[in-house]
Amino acid sequence: MKLCTYRDGDALRLGLVRGDEVVDVASSAKRLGVTVPDAMEDVIAAYEACRASLERVEAEGVSAGRLSDLRLAPPVTRPQKILCVGLNYRKHAEEAKMPIPSSPVYFAKFVNSLAGHGDEIAIPEVAREVDYEVELVAVIGRRCRNLSEEEALGAVFGYAVGNDLSARDLQMRASQWLYGKAIDGFAPLGPYIATADEVGDPQQLGLRLYLNGELRQNSTTADMIFSVAHVIADLSRIMTLEPGDLVYTGTPEGVILGRAEKVWLKSGDVVACEIDGLGRLENRLVAG
Repeated sequence: MKLCTYRDGDALRLGLVRGDEVVDVASSAKRLGVTVPDAMEDVIAAYEACRASLERVEAEGVSAGRLSDLRLAPPVTRPQKILCVGLNYRKHAEEAKMPIPSSPVYFAKFVNSLAGHGDEIAIPEVAREVDYEVELVAVIGRRCRNLSEEEALGAVFGYAVGNDLSARDLQMRASQWLYGKAIDGFAPLGPYIATADEVGDPQQLGLRLYLNGELRQNSTTADMIFSVAHVIADLSRIMTLEPGDLVYTGTPEGVILGRAEKVWLKSGDVVACEIDGLGRLENRLVAG
C-alpha cells in the first residue's frame, strides 16, 4: 500500500496511491461507511486496526486526481523526531576521505526542514556549498524501545525517498553538523510512503539521484555500513521511537563533496531522487 499527503487549498488530505491516481481517503471512507483516520500519523499509529478499511478504500474509493497533478506535502508532516545517519555507505565515506565509522554517526533535523515533492527549496544567503544526498527513509510504525536487530524491521511502518540536502561550508565549520543540515526545506520527503510489506528487504534497493537530468548517484542500499535494522535497534537503546518518526539512513557515493570539480547547487537546479518501488522525489532550488 502507498500513502501520501496532498494539499487541498490550505488543508492537508490523506491520499492512497492507486496506480497513477490518488484516492481521497476521508471522502471515500465516508461514502463507504468505514472508519479511517484522516491524518498520516494517526493511520501509522493505528494501521493494523484500519488496514482492512484502507484496503476497501483502495479498491472502491474515489480518485482525487493523478499523483503528478496534485500538490503533494511531505507524507509525514509532524514527526516527533527526524533522525539522520552520516557516512553510512562505504564508498561515500571513501569519496569524502573519511574513515569507515566503527559505530553510526547521528545528527538531527527538525520539522522546519521537511519539504514535499515539487516544493521549491530556498538556498539561504549564508550557504555557498550546497550538496544533495539521496536517502532511504524508514518511517517508524509503533512506539518501541530497546529493540534487537531481529525485532527492528518489525517496528517499521514503511519507507520513502528522502534528500538530505546539506550546506557543506556550514556543516564543516565545526565538529557538529547541525548548522549545515537543519536548514528550512533541507529534508525533502516523498512522494509517498510504501508500507514495509510492499518494499521487502530494505538492503536490496537501488537508489539514484539526477541533477538537471544528469545521473549523479547510482548505488544500492546493500552498500550501507550499518543496516536499517542495526540503526533502528541502536537508536532504540537510548530513546523511545514513536509512530511517524523518520530515520534518514545515509547516502551513497556521488555527492558533489566527493567530486574532483565541485560545482555546488545553485538557484534553478532541479534535483530528482529515485528508489526502487518508492517513486521519484523532485525539487527545484531557488535563491533564498
